[in-house]
Amino acid sequence: MTLRRPESALVVIFDTASNVLVMQRQDDPDFWQSVTGTLEQDEQPMQTAIREVAEETGINIMHGQLSLIDCRCVNQYEIRDIWQHRYPPDCKFNTEHVFALQVNGDENITLTEHLSFQWLPKSEAMALVWSDTNRAAIQQFVPEPIENACQ
Repeated sequence: MTLRRPESALVVIFDTASNVLVMQRQDDPDFWQSVTGTLEQDEQPMQTAIREVAEETGINIMHGQLSLIDCRCVNQYEIRDIWQHRYPPDCKFNTEHVFALQVNGDENITLTEHLSFQWLPKSEAMALVWSDTNRAAIQQFVPEPIENACQ
């Protein structure tokens, strides 16, 4: 097994109503998250974000003419013990680059690495995701929904 590079991209996907896409991991059903993935050899964070969105959801950013936003936010977090075997033995922390992607909300989601997905209001998504950095990214980069003034 090739050890992973301790650097990843996190992509928070939200729709025009500020509902957030969250996915349930296969290897830990209690772990819900946004799209995330390790940077491959010679890959830049933006390239990883585009690749991971396509791999994990089936959303093709380039063909869909969507705008992936580099949030210019970089987090460091301690690698979970259950995943430590995937990284070099002396590596305890991962560096995470944060991106945001607004979609229409009518995209077909095709899961390849997760058990299920949900579109949730911002506050519910924040309550469900496992990681603090994912929660913070939703809080900071997903806009508040616009209330309908005609109600």
